[in-house]
Amino acid sequence: MVKAIYFLKRKDGLSVKEFGNYWRTQHAQLVRRIPELRRYVQCHTIRSVYRTREPLYDGVAELWYDDVETMRRIAERPESRAALADNQAFVDLSKMSFIVTEERIQKDGPSSSTMMHMLVFVRRKPGMEVETFQRYWRETHGPLVTQIPQLRRYVQSHVRLGAYRAGLEPVYDGVAELWFDSTDAIREAAASQQYQAVRADETNFLDVSRPIPFIITQDFVVI
Repeated sequence: MVKAIYFLKRKDGLSVKEFGNYWRTQHAQLVRRIPELRRYVQCHTIRSVYRTREPLYDGVAELWYDDVETMRRIAERPESRAALADNQAFVDLSKMSFIVTEERIQKDGPSSSTMMHMLVFVRRKPGMEVETFQRYWRETHGPLVTQIPQLRRYVQSHVRLGAYRAGLEPVYDGVAELWFDSTDAIREAAASQQYQAVRADETNFLDVSRPIPFIITQDFVVI
């Protein structure tokens, strides 16, 4: 199974509330009609963030398909075209991008709409081969992250290797997805020794020449 991850910023003139409401209602109804879509989750950036800064994204859409061939085939269906066309009603298309990934579940714990979902957008260290990066992330860094006491669930979404053919570079090499019970749990995690070990290890495989972007979301399962 593959997962497409879309990075969304609201259209100029829309408030955060208007963007979220439209996405959850009108747009979600269109996506529900797409045949052979196995799962669809909307990750809405939590409102409290906007009191201190404008987040990189207003949300992330995650869509699961049986395989890439199915994803490409149903993209031509009228239901898919209708959902795609509707993006212009609420999304800034100039800032919209996506990656196609495969999940690597590191900690298979619970997730729910009441939990805080942290999505970290990662790029590999300059000069590092993609397969070396993915192996280090999965086998060395992943086990360090799972030691954070407050962490409930942890999934690595790795960009499929086919995306790098012919020298192409996706916007990110993957997304680290972490679930916590609350924002307080996230703060406690950030103060832990285990978290400090995770941060120290990032220099071994991530591009740390600039801040690593992330958002914290509340999720809505549509399918």
